[in-house]
Parts: sequence; structure tokens; C-alpha cells
Amino acid sequence: MSSNDENKPPGKNTTAGLIKKPSSSIKSDVATANSKWTLSNFDIGKPLGRGKFGSVYLAREKSSKFIVALKVLFKSQLLKSNVEHQLRREIEIQSHLRHPHILRLYGYFHDETRVYLILEYAPRGEMYKELQKQGKFSEDVTATYIAELADALNYCHSKQVIHRDIKPENLLMGLRGELKIADFGWSVHAPSSKRQTLCGTLDYLPPEMVEAKDHDANVDLWTLGILCYEFLVGKPPFETQSNKDTYRRITTLQYSFPPHVSEGARDLIRRLLKLEPRHRLPLESVLVHPWIKANAKVHKFG
Repeated sequence: MSSNDENKPPGKNTTAGLIKKPSSSIKSDVATANSKWTLSNFDIGKPLGRGKFGSVYLAREKSSKFIVALKVLFKSQLLKSNVEHQLRREIEIQSHLRHPHILRLYGYFHDETRVYLILEYAPRGEMYKELQKQGKFSEDVTATYIAELADALNYCHSKQVIHRDIKPENLLMGLRGELKIADFGWSVHAPSSKRQTLCGTLDYLPPEMVEAKDHDANVDLWTLGILCYEFLVGKPPFETQSNKDTYRRITTLQYSFPPHVSEGARDLIRRLLKLEPRHRLPLESVLVHPWIKANAKVHKFG
């Protein structure tokens, strides 16, 4: 980013109400006197990642020295792809969630061309890359991640938030390797309604979404089962070379386990991958499943 970019004052909101009032502090214990953020409040460091709509940078808030991740999104790209409503929803939902396994959104601001999200920094990076590097995870590592994820999703559901797009690409790892849900772009606040939007990634879609039926919070139980399988095996259970075959395998529950997957892990996955949404194992029961209790290493939830 150039010095000219840093000195630009916040411009008019060109994304139809995308940005509301900015947060007044980054974190309660490092609160500053700022009532509005601008890019000049931050020292910008190395890039952490790049996406379709912009990039994420390591950054430090100047007055508090607090380290954050600054997600920089281009308004033109958001408007071109018609996803400004998705970003607005992500901001509204994620800024109100407080859980050790959900990445914090501390605040946001914008200028003429860009939107900036001030996010919690997850030092150990993307879980997707870690899974690629290792090929698959051990049972104790998988059980720990699934327990952390189940607890975070249980919290989301208690706030009437359905995530709908849990996958390794949307998970980060904190300083101690703990899991952090990082992307709420497809999430929805649904106090009582059932949804019909087709969203998320094909390999993780539950049968009710594949078949364009109503869906509710039980979609997150299905994706939890998919993730458990992928962590242990290295690929999702219904993955094929074509969308048509993947759809067919999902709707007929056609998958198999490699020999190394334990019976306890198989039992949990089978209880989550149920065609009938209401028959899927509830999150509270996931946390006390015998395989989770025997293998998960950290139980600092809530």
C-alpha cells in the first residue's frame, strides 16, 4: 500500500449501506480514544493471504501496539460480483460473536475504494495448508479440532447463527494450534426461518441443500461429519471427478472408510452423516461422544 493510500480520508459509502458506524476500540483491554478508524491508525506489515476480492495483511494498531490481521477488500470487486450483501452479513454476524474458537472481528472502516476489516490475528495460519502438508491428521488431533468446532457451532446456534460453509479453507489456527472459525460470508442469522439458498462448497453440502429443500441449523452437523472424515482421511467422503457423481453420492450416502479409521471415529461420522437432518447427532452429544472424550486433548470450552 502506498503512503497516498494511507492518507486517504474515509470516503462516501458507495456500497449501499455496507459500512455502518465503525467500532470504537480494537479490544477492551487495549481500547484507544479513537471513535473512527482510518488506515493511518495502523502500521501495515507482510501480506498473510490473497483472495478474489482483496488481501489480508499483518498490521499493528499504532497507539496500543495491538497486532491484528487487516482484511482489505475492493468495493469494485464486491459490487461486480454482487456480494456486498454477503460482506454486510459477515460483518453484522461476526462482530457480535465472542468465543475462543471463533475469529474476532474487532471493527471495520472504509475509504473511497476499499473496505477494511480489523480481525484477530491467527499466528499459525490456515488449517487447509496444514492438512495439505500433513496429508491427514491423527485421531487425537482430529478429535480435538472437532470438539473445538462443535463447541463453537453450539455457541453460534445458541445465537441463532447458522454457518453453512464450514470447510478447512475457512478455519485458522491460533498461537497454540487451537481452531478458529474465520469466514462468516455464507452464515445467516435465522431465528425461526428455514432457508432455501444453495450456498457453500459442493463436497460439504448436505443432501437437503443439494436437493434445494428447506434447511436449518442441522446443515452444520453434516459438515462437521464431513470435516471429521476429511481430517482423518485427507479428502472429503463424497469427492469425485464430477459434480454429478458427487451429488449422487451425497444423496445416496455412498462413502467408505479406509482401514486406519477407528470404529469410534466411524461411529461419530455415521451419526453426523444422516440423510434426515433431525436424525443427526446434536452438538451437545458430539462433545460427550466416547471417541471425542477418549481422544480430544483440550477441553477449555465456553
